[in-house]
Amino acid sequence: MVKEAMFYKKLENNVVECLLCPHNCRINEGKYGVCNVRKNVNGRLVTENYGIITSVAMDPIEKKPLYHFYPGRYIFSVGTYGCNLKCKFCQNWEIAHQKWEGDYISPQQLIAAAKRQRDNIGIAFTYNEPLIWYEYVHDGLIEAKKEGLKTVLVTNGYINLEPLKKILPYVDAMNIDVKAFTEDFYKKIVGGRLEPVLKTVEEVSKYCHVEVTNLVVTDLNDKEEEIENLVKWLSQIDKNIPLHFSRYFPNYQMNNPATPIATLQKAYEIGKKYLNFVYVGNVIGFDNNTNCPYCGNLLVERQNWYVNVKGLEGNKCKKCGNSINIVN
Repeated sequence: MVKEAMFYKKLENNVVECLLCPHNCRINEGKYGVCNVRKNVNGRLVTENYGIITSVAMDPIEKKPLYHFYPGRYIFSVGTYGCNLKCKFCQNWEIAHQKWEGDYISPQQLIAAAKRQRDNIGIAFTYNEPLIWYEYVHDGLIEAKKEGLKTVLVTNGYINLEPLKKILPYVDAMNIDVKAFTEDFYKKIVGGRLEPVLKTVEEVSKYCHVEVTNLVVTDLNDKEEEIENLVKWLSQIDKNIPLHFSRYFPNYQMNNPATPIATLQKAYEIGKKYLNFVYVGNVIGFDNNTNCPYCGNLLVERQNWYVNVKGLEGNKCKKCGNSINIVN
């Protein structure tokens, strides 16, 4: 469904400037922005994917990945098509970088479908980049909160502050992908800038539960110094923010070797020097239990998708009574 976009301004000669993300695309009539879903039609910016869903599933919340937000529960997850970054290693390139057709589903119909799912805590906008689905996500978040559902965004964090602040009151949790900790990587490998993503993490941490993911790509962002800079920065915001190091596998336009397990182990060790909660994803058998940072008590046991919440009373450690950064 075509719908007028939010956050843009009209310029001379029927040109529009999109103000949704830091690209701030100036779009000539008949052309698209970087995301390939926002188009200038007769001097008016429209979004073409409103209500178009390409992917839907009931996922473990840990798959987002969110390890400290209702661990062991499931969430109704949906996505559309399009993205405002051009990651050469994109894991979901089929929907991120190709146009899809589909039937229109209103926000009300979507939330009604979410409520019909058994043992579902809410709705997650995920798979492609939800922030370029902004108008639909905005309406869906508001509808979800009316119906008492928990709301999640899994995002690259590449958004301007004004539209971000508009939706934050309706978001319960985000996983934000910090793809590297150098501007050079963002410019050459993903087609964006690092600084706006860091600002997004800093802003979101004031409003809702946040976890951060870093895909460790062989020979590109896997240097120990860069990893240490990343975890130091995150610890300065809050050392209790969970950080997920994820194993890279060759995909889309990139054929670098899969991340060695030893590299991920080292990243984990560096992370634990500064942060209380560090996890490793895309690796079978890695210890991703959650232990109390104060007394070592086992709080959440994880074996692949099996999750057992055993050491918590609410969000407090049963053994020492300290509060833990877990929404449970």
